[in-house]
Amino acid sequence: MTTLSLFISVLIKLFFLLTPFFVLSVFMAMTRELEAGEQRRIAVRTTLAVMALSLLLYFFGPLIFKTLGITLDAFRIGAGALLFLSAVSLVRGRSAPEAEGEGDFSVVPLAMPITVGPATIGTLMVLGGELTGTDKLVGCGALLTAAACVGVLLFFARIVERFLGPMTLTILMKLTGLILSALSAQLVFTGIRNFLA
Repeated sequence: MTTLSLFISVLIKLFFLLTPFFVLSVFMAMTRELEAGEQRRIAVRTTLAVMALSLLLYFFGPLIFKTLGITLDAFRIGAGALLFLSAVSLVRGRSAPEAEGEGDFSVVPLAMPITVGPATIGTLMVLGGELTGTDKLVGCGALLTAAACVGVLLFFARIVERFLGPMTLTILMKLTGLILSALSAQLVFTGIRNFLA
């Protein structure tokens, strides 16, 4: 696989893994009463937090595997199962929570666990364990680009919401769920195949 094709492949996977359209719906529900400037500041803080958390999991996943004595294939199966549950939740149309109380919610709950949830954590750790050398750096670039794309959606959330409309957002959320279900199946199948080999 060439560097460009690897970058595009990882970018698409990670973009959908971050469930951008669900995150957008939650973001709008939690910031609807805020002024545009404050809403955009929260979008920037959320994006930076997502990048930092994702890079931490991506680069230190293999170390966590070794420390806990967990094989990569066992984690593939576990992460695939969690990812499938997230996919089912999106297809069924999970609701966006309203903001509770005051304070900065850009990191918790927006960055984690809404954007970087359990399934995303597991998949990032697996991906970090799979890629080595130059490929790992390419994957890192794809990860940062995917997070930046989600950040752009949040930064221009009001414009995007007006342009797409609630019905289109719902359809895109369900489509994301279908793609995640396929990714989860691939993770599980790869883990089982390697385990039995």
